[in-house]
Amino acid sequence: MTPISDTQPKSAPSAFEKRVKRRVIARVHDFFAVCPPGLKTTCATELAALDKDIQEIRVLSGGVAFKAKLPLACLANMGLGSPSKILMRIADFKAENFSTLEKKIKQIDWELFLPGNTNLNIQATAHKSRLYHSGAIEERCRPIIEARLFAPGIKSEQSLFIRADQDQFELSLDMSGDLLFKRGVKQKVISAPLRENLAFAILKAAGFSSRDVLVDPMCGSGTFSIEAAMIRANIPPGFFRSFAFEQWPGVRPESFLYLKNTAQKGFSLESDPKIFASDIDETALSLLEDAIGRHDFLKVVQARATDFFDITPHELTPEKGVVVLNPPYGKRLGSQMDITHFYTEIGRKLAADFKGWRVGVIYPDKATGKALGLPLQPMPFFHGGLDLYAGIGKIQ
Repeated sequence: MTPISDTQPKSAPSAFEKRVKRRVIARVHDFFAVCPPGLKTTCATELAALDKDIQEIRVLSGGVAFKAKLPLACLANMGLGSPSKILMRIADFKAENFSTLEKKIKQIDWELFLPGNTNLNIQATAHKSRLYHSGAIEERCRPIIEARLFAPGIKSEQSLFIRADQDQFELSLDMSGDLLFKRGVKQKVISAPLRENLAFAILKAAGFSSRDVLVDPMCGSGTFSIEAAMIRANIPPGFFRSFAFEQWPGVRPESFLYLKNTAQKGFSLESDPKIFASDIDETALSLLEDAIGRHDFLKVVQARATDFFDITPHELTPEKGVVVLNPPYGKRLGSQMDITHFYTEIGRKLAADFKGWRVGVIYPDKATGKALGLPLQPMPFFHGGLDLYAGIGKIQ
């Protein structure tokens, strides 16, 4: 991969740029990483390891709060694998009537945070507040904000979250744009695929590292395999995508390009197979093969149309590593197969052929997990409207 160019002619900063630097770039701000249920601990661990200057990491309802300067929050968007999005808190105040709300909104220097050509999506929620009508809150706030953000040109899509709880208002800007599980690697996916941040968290829970081999024998379109290949290559989860914050006045293009160049220098690309992906669904497998053909870091993935029950791991690799499975359940399994029997057979296969391997197996309920017959710890998570589990452990 060729380094990204960050050479731009530099000129003296304007008065506006000095304001942005003083009020936005130089200050420590509050941020909130929104996480799916079951992934908050993983996110907090990631944040603590990302940079020592990320402070006051706290696991809260719905995600993880932290304090940092804006450039580090940009790095968090690119470098974290588990959250869904990252919000920047820009205001916190009490308002018991619309007059106070409008006054507080006018006091915010919106032009320092958002680009002038913003197409603003406002999402307001209210709980136990005198200003309980979310539509009215949006209607009062929008014209005040947009009056400060008028500029010609192609509109930049930005989102503002306004949350009122017992008359206390909290305003947050969405840094991420598209949800962070959208890595920018796949061009096509099968219906209802496993989300990348869930696959990442399951791999981490199973102890997968940059030195491990992976067997992914029910790979579908390859979510586990692609996440594992990024971990092995030391590629940040968000390296291949763009973010809403890239249009913000407080994010200098050359600074973000420097972060990406620094990350790129740490890539470790391989060509020998270390990740073994297979599936009986050749259509899904072709989507993984398409991604392999477009990304050098995926050369480490070997994809084959093979049934899980026909796999012998020592024929793939002499090393023991991690095996992950996302078996079909519900509609994916069909009405002709008994799910308990199916998971029992999966457990027997793992116990017979994968001794010494660490394992992560997704299952839909505790009874099905019990049918595996393996000493696995349940990791609950939520996906596709369902409460699911990943069984994590080691096969003795």
